[in-house]
Amino acid sequence: MNLPNYITLTRIAAIPLLIFILCTPRFSGEQTGEREVLASAVFILASITDGIDGYLARKRGQITTMGMLLDPLADKLLIAAAFVTLVQFNPALVPAWMAVVIIGREFLVSGLRSIAASEGFTIQASELGKFKMLVQIISVVAVILARRWHDWPVYGNLIFPVYWIAVVAIWFMVVLSLVSALDYFIAFWSRIDRKAEKRRRRSFVLARRRKSNVQAV
Repeated sequence: MNLPNYITLTRIAAIPLLIFILCTPRFSGEQTGEREVLASAVFILASITDGIDGYLARKRGQITTMGMLLDPLADKLLIAAAFVTLVQFNPALVPAWMAVVIIGREFLVSGLRSIAASEGFTIQASELGKFKMLVQIISVVAVILARRWHDWPVYGNLIFPVYWIAVVAIWFMVVLSLVSALDYFIAFWSRIDRKAEKRRRRSFVLARRRKSNVQAV
């Protein structure tokens, strides 16, 4: 067990803490928004560890099989836990079907990567997938805060539209999940198609060789 793996484990450990903060009826500061602020902080810190553990693993040469297993698992569990909890915490902004689309995309990509690995190739994370992670952080935090605040006064008559940012972010998250899932599927299918074509060519060449050998005999 190395440092990057320990950091990944902290992301997994943050999941029950996030669920507890959002779901417990005994949380103090219910009227002041402390619950929302604390839950947002926990989610942001947990999400940041996703970049830290990967960076340290590459820099220190500590990329391990355990890390390759734990890192995507921690990501999927964190996102799934966050959106399932938000269906209960703020159903007006996150209906159940949205959570199904977003979580389904995560496990679809995991399934495609597993099949790709069994076929001997990998599907690298696209720039669209990396951007999706940033949108996930914004959407989750905005939805959490929007349960308590519709707007935040910034300066004078200037306000920060928390609610509308949450609405735009969560819908953008749904669209981005569908588009990035399609992007991964196209990349996967093209690799599978090329691999199948190579197999057909190899079979054809072997068949021609066998036929030539039989005719020579």
